Amino acid sequence: MNSRVFKLFLELQNLKSRDEGQDLVEYGLIVLLISLAAVVGMQTLASALGSAFMNIGTGVKNVL
Repeated sequence: MNSRVFKLFLELQNLKSRDEGQDLVEYGLIVLLISLAAVVGMQTLASALGSAFMNIGTGVKNVL
């Protein structure tokens, strides 16, 4: 039992010292930030477009 725990401990230490996955995590964070910015931007754009079309519709209704 002790040898299994020791082997697991050594494997975890080995994984901790390696940095191959670090780039993947960084790219994931960049993608997350870009997607959050896109969602916020789309919500703002949708709101602006909605009010613009509402103004156009009101203007057309007033003319007719």
